Amino acid sequence: MKEIILLKNGELALKGLNRHTFENQLIKNMKFRLHDLGKIRYVSSQSTIIVEPIDENVDLDEAFRRIKMIFGIAGISRCVAVEKNMDVIIPAACEYLKDDLMFAKTFKVNAKRSDKKFPLNSPAICMTVGEKILDAFPNLTVDVHNPDIIVNVEIRDNYAFIHGNQIKGAGGMPVGTAGQAAILISGGIDSPVAAWMMSRRGLSLCGVHFASPPYTSQRAEMKVCSLLKQVAKYSGEIPLHIVPFTHIQEEIKDKCPEELFTIIMRRFMMRCSERIAKKNGCGALITGESVGQVASQTMQAIGCTEAVVEDLPVFRPLIGMDKDEVIERARNIGTFETSILPYEDCCTVFTPKHPRTRPHLKQVEEAEAVLDVEALVEEAINNIKFIRITGE
Repeated sequence: MKEIILLKNGELALKGLNRHTFENQLIKNMKFRLHDLGKIRYVSSQSTIIVEPIDENVDLDEAFRRIKMIFGIAGISRCVAVEKNMDVIIPAACEYLKDDLMFAKTFKVNAKRSDKKFPLNSPAICMTVGEKILDAFPNLTVDVHNPDIIVNVEIRDNYAFIHGNQIKGAGGMPVGTAGQAAILISGGIDSPVAAWMMSRRGLSLCGVHFASPPYTSQRAEMKVCSLLKQVAKYSGEIPLHIVPFTHIQEEIKDKCPEELFTIIMRRFMMRCSERIAKKNGCGALITGESVGQVASQTMQAIGCTEAVVEDLPVFRPLIGMDKDEVIERARNIGTFETSILPYEDCCTVFTPKHPRTRPHLKQVEEAEAVLDVEALVEEAINNIKFIRITGE
């Protein structure tokens, strides 16, 4: 019996004539993520992808673990491929799923006959396999509504595939099918979740982080790298641009009204991020903003912040989520514990005691007029530090 991994495409199956483009990108992503495990064959057929080890030394457990974190896959199953013959299928099902069947109380059989030349139809396959399993495992009873284990038998063109319960995949769309976007990553709870959510919709990511030494430490920078490293386990490689922001913040503090400090600072962040995004071929910006969460994220404040973005759309995937929902998602993707490490980021430097929650754009622009905006942005962009983040 040859063990393989069977993947269900899910949302990709809804695509039309361009579906092969999405499937090819998904296979490309898998090849990149599994390249060091040995020779593996990938076959796309009938809304599924078969991942078949060619080398005997391929670590199928590690391959399965990595595939669970690749976007674009709805369901994953480890299965065995056998000859399309009931005399082979029945003992193979009993043997391959023996450990699960021995400790289960209820089961049912699902059959899918893609090869219409196979002599038995799907109900007949279910009845035949189910009968033999009941004979072999007296501890079992049939429950078609809520079974402990589902025995799946899929009759395809070349083989019959047998597997147990399907594991839920990461879902979404293959990374790279929706273009590239720049994520403003702070080191808090929200922005890594925003990055993960947009990557799940097929966007490859480019990171932008603002550092303000000596007010922020090297450990804060390392924290951001750790967060993106966790996100990169799902999204793939993320180029990170670290923008020196100290001079800009000091200029705002010295020359602008204190209550508008945060809004003006965020406007500079958006200016710098848009330039970095355009230079790297990104088609959008991503932020972790949520309406009303803090003073700079009221509707009026967001409007003032976005007014400086000239050409690119700004995606805010968390805009309608509350903090508990964001924290739950952060825990699920493995970024929460790193996000709460107590290292200062530039957003906490020079924080005003009483920030303006409903700023008017005209007032902000007037306050900002005392600054040499172009020179400050140019200085920051010209001194960027670049780091390539991988999930390995």
